[in-house]
Amino acid sequence: MSASATPLLTRILVANRGEIACRVMRTAKALGLSTVAVHSATDRAARHVREADISVDLGGSKAADSYLLIDKLIAAAKASGAQAIHPGYGFLSENASFARAIDAAGLIFLGPPASAIDAMGSKSAAKALMEDAGVPLVPGYHGEAQDVETFRTAAERIGYPVLLKATAGGGGKGMKVVEQVGELAEALASAQREAQSSFGDSRMLVEKYLLKPRHVEIQVFADQHGHCLYLNERDCSIQRRHQKVVEEAPAPGLSPELRRAMGEAAVRAAQAIGYVGAGTVEFLLDSRGEFFFMEMNTRLQVEHPVTEAITGLDLVAWQIRVAQGEALPITQEQVPLIGHAIEVRLYAEDPSNDFLPATGTLEIYRESAAGPGRRVDSGVAEGDSVSPFYDPMLGKLIAWGEDREQARLRLLAMLDEFAIGGLKTNLAFLRRIIGHPAFAAAELDTGFIPRYQEQLLPPVGELSAEFWQAAAAAFSQSQSEHVRQDDVHSPWAGTHGLRVGLPAETDLHLSCNGQKRVIQLRNKTSSALRGEQLLIEQDGVRRQHLAIRRGDALYLKWDGELQTIKRLDPIAEVDASHSHQGGLTAPMNGSIVRVLVEAGQSVEAGTQLVVLEAMKMEHSIRAPHAGVVKALYCVEGEMVGEGAVLVELEEV
Repeated sequence: MSASATPLLTRILVANRGEIACRVMRTAKALGLSTVAVHSATDRAARHVREADISVDLGGSKAADSYLLIDKLIAAAKASGAQAIHPGYGFLSENASFARAIDAAGLIFLGPPASAIDAMGSKSAAKALMEDAGVPLVPGYHGEAQDVETFRTAAERIGYPVLLKATAGGGGKGMKVVEQVGELAEALASAQREAQSSFGDSRMLVEKYLLKPRHVEIQVFADQHGHCLYLNERDCSIQRRHQKVVEEAPAPGLSPELRRAMGEAAVRAAQAIGYVGAGTVEFLLDSRGEFFFMEMNTRLQVEHPVTEAITGLDLVAWQIRVAQGEALPITQEQVPLIGHAIEVRLYAEDPSNDFLPATGTLEIYRESAAGPGRRVDSGVAEGDSVSPFYDPMLGKLIAWGEDREQARLRLLAMLDEFAIGGLKTNLAFLRRIIGHPAFAAAELDTGFIPRYQEQLLPPVGELSAEFWQAAAAAFSQSQSEHVRQDDVHSPWAGTHGLRVGLPAETDLHLSCNGQKRVIQLRNKTSSALRGEQLLIEQDGVRRQHLAIRRGDALYLKWDGELQTIKRLDPIAEVDASHSHQGGLTAPMNGSIVRVLVEAGQSVEAGTQLVVLEAMKMEHSIRAPHAGVVKALYCVEGEMVGEGAVLVELEEV
């Protein structure tokens, strides 16, 4: 960015998609700017496209064929008349070549200088820079040599367990924990492929994997006039697969002295590289109050809303103004710290199946009600499709309170109000985290989820008889056009009871969560479906449950979770499992990146057979037992759907 001859902005292009694109456009419009969206062929009807004033089709489906094409993005900005480009996060947000191309095209990059991205974009170079500056580092290897022997030697010197990380990465992509030497080669190869696919750079570093650390990061902001300040800190310790799930600000239990020490260290790091704009310096904080530099993210972070909530500032507005040469409007002493904020990330994924990404159509999508201290940043709407090509995050829920407990209770209420049907999400999982006694007590570290896994990921239990009766009543009444809605006690308020020419009781064959029941509707519980609310009255107590019919499915909210109930045809139902005995199927829609076996090959239990890539992450299909590969039903580069048989394995 240059402070001289900066044109007055009237239109910006957002080189991203999903919730961050919608969020940037919201501030741009508030500032009176018009907005331009770019999209892949898959995203032609996406929400960020619908909300923009102008949209440009990049073509392609995968990010590599659309959102990562610098030339197409520059051409889109020029064709649409945009004077500036906001990169969002992910994709090209930390790509120095992108920043330089924008500058060369006479446009404004709403991010830091390319030189700062170069300095901090490589985790290895950043750690070397911090080491020279005297900032404590986690023991590790950040060198240029990338062969497996170099990493094996470094890991033995550091001591297992170790953490492999993509030097140009973020968001948990290209990151693997290695517990012992025998796992290193396979983990390194997989991490390198993920890094190449996500960032176009396969280089890795390795560092000591610390036990029970907290992940605390400092939000910094700098202008073009040499001013830099820190906007307090965020605790991002609750993670799964090295991906943040819950973030909050300020970090619980952090003393003013430690906050100042970490904040000043972050500012020194930013000033050392001539930083401009929004950035985040990430630290690992141990129980003794010692902090170690991890990395600097030279972009806006996913979790920036919690910083906005406790400061009352709009960081995107600051980005736009600083890019036009304005000075920071406040000094360090004037940075507010008001109350507490907590954010959770809502993902399309299946927590009960190792958090595998989920794809499909959002048949139901109902957000929490707006109100004081409540914010939802999302990039989808009801009826939208979630594809396998991009990150599975649907959006974020942010709650603010005068103290942490008020924020926590407000967030619980928001999670209870949210309803999503049509694909798997982590909504109930998030509800269990925020409601967990250890979270309420602010007992935070990066091992939180594994430590409380049994409570956070309980096995699916048998659905109760009361649930099945409610489901049958809702299913039956949703099919009736003559059910009375205004009086739950009316004989016409339900579909049970006497019907001329029909049996007094009705049998329904239903399925839900893999469970099947034949339900005989009976008039022991008074119920009525009023719009989308099923009212159930029993023993003088009336309860209401969200109940929505979509095609052949009924979505019923029960015990805080939206359950999907389908009606079965007992005659037509056929067990398809006999068609491919011993077949190993795709756990989600995705692309086959490696086939490691061939027909007739003998394999041991646990052998890696096929590697599937979906939503920028690799997933291995392994042999559940020793056997012989009877047949292969996939080839490298092929797109496969969820449930498709990939390998037929014959047990020996």
